[in-house]
Amino acid sequence: GGPRPLPGQEVSVKVLGALEDGGLVERDPRLTFVPGHGDVVQALELGVPTMQLGEVSFFLAAFPYAYGRPGSRRCTRREPDVPPEAPLLFEVTLLEVRDGPDPQPLSPAVRLRLGSQRRERGNFHFARADFAAALRSYRLSLRALDGPTTAPPGPEEEEELREQRVKCLNNCAAAELKLGRAEEALAACEAALRISPDNGRALLRRGQVGLAAPRSSPLPSTQPSRHPPLLSPQLLAEQGRDAEAALVLRRALELDPANKVIHTELSRLAKRQSPPSNA
Repeated sequence: GGPRPLPGQEVSVKVLGALEDGGLVERDPRLTFVPGHGDVVQALELGVPTMQLGEVSFFLAAFPYAYGRPGSRRCTRREPDVPPEAPLLFEVTLLEVRDGPDPQPLSPAVRLRLGSQRRERGNFHFARADFAAALRSYRLSLRALDGPTTAPPGPEEEEELREQRVKCLNNCAAAELKLGRAEEALAACEAALRISPDNGRALLRRGQVGLAAPRSSPLPSTQPSRHPPLLSPQLLAEQGRDAEAALVLRRALELDPANKVIHTELSRLAKRQSPPSNA
């Protein structure tokens, strides 16, 4: 047989995935990924590096190595939905092994496809509370969206690239918050707001960063932006951080008046600012 993939190499495989009753739920004639990057289910992450070029293998994957406890909704590669806690049988053919991820410039359409695929994978990890893996996938998505291109994107492609970058940065901020890294979450929010200054989700995240910031020290400044960085709650009396957080959240509410999360965060802030009652 041919060589096995080495660490860091990119592979392309043909994949079929079926439920226990034989129902086909995944079909991809050419799925491309780098093992270890978290773009695919664990069964493929762990199984494909053991294969030789041209080999056909079958992997019976318990649900933690497939689509997890929640299952997975339908996407371009899958039909129908994968039920919760479903084991899957994968038939995998190793088609190609090559050096390095994305070694050549890609067309805007391919960049968009890769970016969407990696962001979706990050959402899968996030739903399983594997926030470190989610963050890794979101960063890989940004790398694909910002990578070299074979031709300038058209107006619609440029707008979609911009929207996907903002989504990824917002998701990075959410994952960083879950990991307790307020400074990194703030940097992701600032980057999203530089692309889309009135993005409601980025404004909400930015307000949440201020409320979640550690009380030991203020957050250091990030790179220059039209949005001043938030300060830690410890300094709210001297420097008005809570007032700034409230301002950001109210701006987000103007953009999305029905958003219950924004209402909840404003209520949290109001309760913290209210003086304790003397019962």
